[in-house]
Parts: sequence; structure tokens; C-alpha cells
Amino acid sequence: MSEKLHQITVPIRVRYQECDPMNVAHHSVYPVWLEIARTELLRSMGQTYRDLEAAGVFLVVAKLSLRYRRPAMYDDELEVSVTALPTVGVKLEHRYEIRRGKDLIAAAETTLACVDGDGKLRPVPEKVLNPGP
Repeated sequence: MSEKLHQITVPIRVRYQECDPMNVAHHSVYPVWLEIARTELLRSMGQTYRDLEAAGVFLVVAKLSLRYRRPAMYDDELEVSVTALPTVGVKLEHRYEIRRGKDLIAAAETTLACVDGDGKLRPVPEKVLNPGP
């Protein structure tokens, strides 16, 4: 079981193509921002999705919960924070906050399942659960 919590904050600027005609970020882009943060968290832990996939390890989103609190607008500067929660077995869980300055605009949680190339569940590799220093 991974005991150490890993966390990272990633800056995101709301792009024009992510917005509706009223310059409000479309709800569908929030999961993309979560994935950007999650990918950077993994990289900060010494791993990349590319290397995991090359080794036959795939992380698939099994559950996504997203609570919208305030709209994000075109050209807003946001911060997406992600924390990897303690885990064991075949899943990874993350908690997220998306902020504009001090304002919380969204909160989310994901559960990722670890699978092999055939889509069968497999244990999360130790190097992902307990990365080096």
C-alpha cells in the first residue's frame, strides 16, 4: 500500500476553442484538464504513461465524479491540483481541485483501473505505488 500522498498543481489557461459562444468553458473540457494534471503527477513521480503502456500497463478511468461550482471563462488562469490517494491492488484514486485564484470552481475524484493489453485487471506496478525519491 502506498502511504505517501503525492500532489502537484498544474497551471491551465482556458483556451478559446474550449468555450461556448458566451465564453464559458464547456463542461466537457474539465476531464481533459484533470488528465493533464494526473499525467504531470505521474511524471513528477518518475513515470510516464508512455513508459507504462510500453511495458503493457494501462490505466483506464473507471469512475469520474465532478462537481462544478463556478464557471471558468475564456482566458482564465486556472490551477488544477491533484492528489494521489493511498491505494493498493488494481486501482488508483485521485482527488482534484480546480481554482481560479482563491475561488474553487470545481472539485473531482477519479478511480483508475490498472489493466493489461487485453483489458484484464492487473496489479498496479510497485514503481507507481511507491516511486523512488
